Amino acid sequence: MIYKQALKLIEDAHYILVVTHINPDADTISCALALSNYFYENKIKHKVFNKMKRLPQNLNFLSKFDKITDQIPKFFDLIIYVDCANKSRVGVEFSDDIKVINYDHHKSNDNFGIINIIDENKASSAEVLYQFFKHNKLNISKQTAECLYTGIYDDSLKFSTPRCDESTFKVSNELVSLGLSPSDIATKLTRRDSLAKYRLLPKILESLELHFEGKVATIYVKTDWLEETGADYRECEDVVNMVLNIAIVDIAIFFRVSNGSTRVSIRSKNDVDVTSIAAYFDGGGHKMAAGCTCKTSDVFEAKDMVLNYIKDNI
Repeated sequence: MIYKQALKLIEDAHYILVVTHINPDADTISCALALSNYFYENKIKHKVFNKMKRLPQNLNFLSKFDKITDQIPKFFDLIIYVDCANKSRVGVEFSDDIKVINYDHHKSNDNFGIINIIDENKASSAEVLYQFFKHNKLNISKQTAECLYTGIYDDSLKFSTPRCDESTFKVSNELVSLGLSPSDIATKLTRRDSLAKYRLLPKILESLELHFEGKVATIYVKTDWLEETGADYRECEDVVNMVLNIAIVDIAIFFRVSNGSTRVSIRSKNDVDVTSIAAYFDGGGHKMAAGCTCKTSDVFEAKDMVLNYIKDNI
């Protein structure tokens, strides 16, 4: 029923704004472009918005990527949020009078839409969005399928997260049957790194410290390192997963300064739940992948804040 209600809102709208979160990852961009491709194919007026000037270029192979704008249109009567646990994740405020559809898979989502299609058990928001297409029997073109598959592949960490189940692989198989190439998508996502990234990685890895008998690892990036190397901070986010690969490490934490605060990315393995860490600092996410913001521009102070919480509570 909820899927049909969402479709009715879309069909009745005069102009739709699809919004993605700041510091975008593949899941939010892929979901937005899956909708955008469907809208283009069905002559539904819309724009895809992201506040950032620079977007992850490893996603530029997705159809309609070049149509994403950082400019908000003058008129729209429906907003679709994708992969956003709360409204603030898009970095701008919109009128409360505008109708909202909310597609997401985060446990911390606060159900801010008039229609909320959320499944915290899914490995990605792309898998949630796929159900919208499926239940409404909407045509999924090859271009739309590539977007949905990309979101699933990337946010599931290449099908390695505990939330991957039989349904995840069934959906992926159905998308592949529409003509996309899994190997081609994997190559475009993982084998097109910039040289700047590899100039930056040694600096980040040099910051590695182990805590609590090696169970917790911390790393950070400084703003001037980005300037020196020419790398974008999005290019170094996967380093936290590299650190988590260390055998004795159960929790890996990555710190970076952004807009006067310190953004904290937390990853875990061996069934360690890190949601309480993020929640304490007003963040959110999943059991083994979460994030938050510490209200300080000093990464060392932020590190001490997070480590002190872990010491007393984890």
